[in-house]
Amino acid sequence: MDQKYVLGTDENRAWQKTLREELLEFGKDFASPSGASYYLGDDGKPWKDRPRETYITARMAHVYSIGELLGREGSRHLAEEAIRGLRTELHDQEHDGWYAAVKADGTPLEGKLCYAHAFVILAATSGMVVSARGAEELLDHALKVYDAFFWNEKEGLAADNWDNAFSHLDTYRGLNANMHSVEAFLAVADAAGKEEYRQRAGRVIDSVIRWAEANTWRIPEHYTDAWVPDLDCNRDNPADPFKPYGATPGHGIEWARLITQWAVSTFGMQDNRYIQAAEELFSRAVADAWNADGAPGICYTTDWNGSPVVHDRMHWTLAEAINTAAVLSTVTGNRKYAELYSEFVQYLDDKVLDKVNGSWLHQLDQTNQVLDTVWPGKADLYHAFQSTLIPYADPSLSICPAVAKGKVNI
Repeated sequence: MDQKYVLGTDENRAWQKTLREELLEFGKDFASPSGASYYLGDDGKPWKDRPRETYITARMAHVYSIGELLGREGSRHLAEEAIRGLRTELHDQEHDGWYAAVKADGTPLEGKLCYAHAFVILAATSGMVVSARGAEELLDHALKVYDAFFWNEKEGLAADNWDNAFSHLDTYRGLNANMHSVEAFLAVADAAGKEEYRQRAGRVIDSVIRWAEANTWRIPEHYTDAWVPDLDCNRDNPADPFKPYGATPGHGIEWARLITQWAVSTFGMQDNRYIQAAEELFSRAVADAWNADGAPGICYTTDWNGSPVVHDRMHWTLAEAINTAAVLSTVTGNRKYAELYSEFVQYLDDKVLDKVNGSWLHQLDQTNQVLDTVWPGKADLYHAFQSTLIPYADPSLSICPAVAKGKVNI
């Protein structure tokens, strides 16, 4: 096997560095005049007719904050532009909180999403690490809004979707928003020293593991407001980008990494039930979805028996598989995870890297041909960029604090 696919080799580190630098170059034109992020097209040029979304803007603030730590020229300016967009155009000055997006003409879309607010917290945390202008104020503000409207202390879980006036809370509950909330909570604990957020992350994780274990380690994604799993949600719209029907193996993989990070940061590197749960989640997702339908790649969704439903390959799923395989290799020492890492990055090189226009192809069909029904263009850098760093990071730390503390062996 080519050494550039082998975890821990100088060749792999060098290749990942090249990919990282290319991604930062690809995304550099994201900022609109307000700072809010344009949606990027296939060649990295902005699609200015599409909404400017809060979660994408927050992701770009996070990525370019890390770019600043890596010494990438211009990254501080871009991170601060995105933070400015979050503090101005995307923020609701009347009712507080953050719009899901604003249209091309600046009109806000309806809906205050927990998912987007979690990314605002992550962006602010990463910005604070590099002392980006406005980041500390943004973090304080975002935590207050999140705690007031989304976090349910009694349940130990977050609600999902309000109207713009914060007057009506939708009855839908979901784990995607809670997953990225856990990511944000861990970053707040690592960067701001607010350990109560690490404890909060553990409460969410306990619920997720309980639901997953009761469902043969395929995580129910969708719930009623009483937190009863809705296993038939979106059966008629199975490829929904945020609420797909069935199990989402990519989320099982992503949860496995976040659970591992929380467990190692809480208990150290010793084996425990949380690491074991992470291995179960990862193994189930890979067994169900990796090379499951006669072609390489990870299927987007499966039914509750593990059979593929939506066969498309999403770039973010591969990025998370790369991350989690490497993290589990580091934490457990089990060789099978390093071997899977090699398989995943070889597939990345063979099928998913766009060697003409840059970045990663965001959606491929069952035969690994480009598809744009769910993810046209290349909206942002977040998943792909992190996959060039997390495999070499201290598994107990969120990625931006890890880079800042010199805990990434690159």
